[in-house]
Amino acid sequence: MFDLEEELKKLPDSPGVYLMHDGTDNIIYVGKAISLKNRVRQYFQPGRNVSPKIEKMISQIASFEYIITDSEVEALVLECNLIKEHSPKYNTMLKDDKSYPYIKATVQEPYPRLLFTHKRQRDAAKYFGPYTSVSAMKETLDFLIKTFSLRTCNKKLQEGVTVSRPCLYYHIKRCSAPCQGYISREEYLKNFENALAVLSGNASLVINDLKEKMAEASKNLDFEKAAVYRDSLANIQRISQKQKASVNENEDRDVIAMAAADDEAVVQVFFIRSGKMIGREHHYLTGVTNEKEEDVIASFIKQYYADTPNIPKELMLPCEISDADIISEWLSGKRGNKVYLRMPKIGEKGKLIELARKNAALVLMQDAEKIRKEQERTEGAMHELAECLGIPDITRVESYDISNTNGFESVGSMVVFENGKPKKHDYRKFKIRTVKGPDDYASMKEMLTRRLEHGIRDMDKNSGFAIFPDVILMDGGKGQVNIALSVLKNLGLDIPVCGMVKDDRHRTRGLYYNGEEIQIQVSSECFKLITRIQDETHRFAIEYHRSLRSKEQVRSVLDDIKGIGPKRRKALMRYFKSLERIREASVEELEKVEGMNISSAKQVYEFFRAKGENNDT
Repeated sequence: MFDLEEELKKLPDSPGVYLMHDGTDNIIYVGKAISLKNRVRQYFQPGRNVSPKIEKMISQIASFEYIITDSEVEALVLECNLIKEHSPKYNTMLKDDKSYPYIKATVQEPYPRLLFTHKRQRDAAKYFGPYTSVSAMKETLDFLIKTFSLRTCNKKLQEGVTVSRPCLYYHIKRCSAPCQGYISREEYLKNFENALAVLSGNASLVINDLKEKMAEASKNLDFEKAAVYRDSLANIQRISQKQKASVNENEDRDVIAMAAADDEAVVQVFFIRSGKMIGREHHYLTGVTNEKEEDVIASFIKQYYADTPNIPKELMLPCEISDADIISEWLSGKRGNKVYLRMPKIGEKGKLIELARKNAALVLMQDAEKIRKEQERTEGAMHELAECLGIPDITRVESYDISNTNGFESVGSMVVFENGKPKKHDYRKFKIRTVKGPDDYASMKEMLTRRLEHGIRDMDKNSGFAIFPDVILMDGGKGQVNIALSVLKNLGLDIPVCGMVKDDRHRTRGLYYNGEEIQIQVSSECFKLITRIQDETHRFAIEYHRSLRSKEQVRSVLDDIKGIGPKRRKALMRYFKSLERIREASVEELEKVEGMNISSAKQVYEFFRAKGENNDT
């Protein structure tokens, strides 16, 4: 159980990001703090003064976690990444999928440019950022372009080739007109490298030059020009101190570090995808007394990545490990291309390792008992399930369910749990194609056949459907199990199948396996895990079925209107958001929709008016 008062006492007086969880362990809010200790405690003070929305959020908090950072700026960037990754219910920022901006240096061009962008692409350009101050970034970008007379046009220039005539920017002295050959390529590139030096934090020459110009302007009593130099100088200094550049910002990597005390250790893993930290995991280890750090890390890598299909291109480690070449070769084989093991000591990557180590030490100090309980709830429950079934080990479980309303739009759901936790990325939905009417057995047979045949076809990919479960859980007893076993037999597969047997109140009371019903203690972690899997399978199937019913209702009503095809139907729903608003719209409002004209707008308007009159009678 999460002891709120006890966890509040453990909060560190450090900058970082906090994540609020509800009773079903969903992340409902992500925030940043200069001091986690002060900020998080404010939510639970009796006399707090917060908005109604935040008050409602607080009422749903069942637990929280946090990640410490080295600065508030790092916390701000991490907050952005986590909000985009998890889309918490009570966060209002960044819902438009915007992100912090970057400066893109098109170094691959003969006459490169500096551009403003929100997205990093897989190209040869250099990206600087992310910047947390958009206005300061734009001011700096404008200053660099103006100072070094860099081009901003998108003309494709080649050395010695003149293009059209010089534009206005040349005449107002904001561009050196390489398109006309007014500046040599060597000189242009030198100016460009100076601009990159500023962005890279090596701005000493430019800063010294600005200081000299500012002093000279003040000496000549030209205080207006001196103020311009002063502001530019302050802006350059502020930006250049914070930014990092990388040619390979789009690469994925995991950052691994650990902390140990006595016989216990915590290994922290930061997940960096496309250059952004999107999450972390920590794993509790025992039996590490007198073990060297490199041996613990090597052992962890072999165990952790043995069952992890999504392997990044790079692992950043805190130390050299034994058998590094062999481990790299093994991981490369699983990934399908080269996986690199790096041991950064300095620079930004070295700081990431140190940050992971700090978080591991904090977890070890404060959350050891919580980790033990979490492992009992997840991995421990899987071990209990394996013991109940007499299976050596269970890592991955797949559960299936069918949902329909009197046979209407039968759908199937596949839910995946790995190491006792839901793996939502691997969830799958099936729209039943061949079965008419409410025949759950036939629908289940179709779904399992499609899933397993797909897995057989993709067996060489080691991802997605190609990864078969250690156990299949059916949402039913003997009948459902026999259907699954028949499908497996026809396909030549051998996977254990269990049925979740229910009592008179439709609650799971045990498992049907190998022709027998196995009783499970209600208080055990195994029973609780099976219940969570069953609830999640039902939820996923019902939500999919509900969405299809909603789409069918919209389709059937709008498609009955003459002149309203798929494109106009989509445009109407995109514009009005609901069928009710379309029904209430005037002809003039309907005509504003993309693709609609006066004739089609009248058709829609008159259709709903006639329908309304018929309903009244």
